[in-house]
Amino acid sequence: MAQAIGLSGRPSRLIPGFPFSLWITTGGLGALVLLPLAAMVAMGLAKGPVAFAAALADRRVLAAFRVTIGAALAAATISAIGGLLLAWVLTRYRFPGRRIIDAAVDLPFALPTAVAGIALTALYAPNGWVGGILAQFGITIAFTPLGIVVALVFVGLPFVIRAVQPVLEDLPADEEEAAHLLGATRAQIFLRVILPAIGPALITGFTMAFARGLGEYGSVIFIAGNKPMVSEILPLLIVIQLDQFNYTGAAAIGTLMLLASFVLLLAINRLQAWIGQPGIGHR
Repeated sequence: MAQAIGLSGRPSRLIPGFPFSLWITTGGLGALVLLPLAAMVAMGLAKGPVAFAAALADRRVLAAFRVTIGAALAAATISAIGGLLLAWVLTRYRFPGRRIIDAAVDLPFALPTAVAGIALTALYAPNGWVGGILAQFGITIAFTPLGIVVALVFVGLPFVIRAVQPVLEDLPADEEEAAHLLGATRAQIFLRVILPAIGPALITGFTMAFARGLGEYGSVIFIAGNKPMVSEILPLLIVIQLDQFNYTGAAAIGTLMLLASFVLLLAINRLQAWIGQPGIGHR
């Protein structure tokens, strides 16, 4: 029987016993997460596997799936690179306004997604401050898939920064100094010393940004334009199905998103575990 051991070697009784805690946690997880997901899958399969496959084989659904997955992956990649650079600057440099920028990183967490979508649309629309300048060069962001990526970077960037920043702050400088004294270049120090140490945190931030991008709705629908087969995302398609009282179709699309998210996140977690193994990056 599992039990917690305190500093004195005696069993710790600060929290309830293992069986009680296990039943509470698994019961809460099942009621709040697993049960609703199982109900959604059951509703999607209510009319049989043939109807389920037909709902997912629709050209509009497949196009929305490609747009959603592609935009989420692209935005998570950009967020990983940009978040690493911003975390590096906030951690390694001191400059006027640093605290203000550090506080502003958390703004997308508190800002309602609809407000973010309206602000981004006003900024990147063809008649907006930035969109008007880009339009002169033939670049259109709002009402295109590129606008979806911009919105997802806006909401996903803080996840990467807040995942990497604490690791950079706690990273000892001894190894970097030793590598420098041994003649390593800056690129070698980053690739062989710093990157292996922050790799798991960077992958964690990428995963959170990607997961947020898959289900993002409020900030995307305003800037995407929502053109079927072009810039329509799966969350919007689910809402459209619900407005048409097609609950089975909405559940089928939700099940598709669930399966795709689970497979991709599982693969990313396996990659994170592999990077975190001893010796990776130092071979």
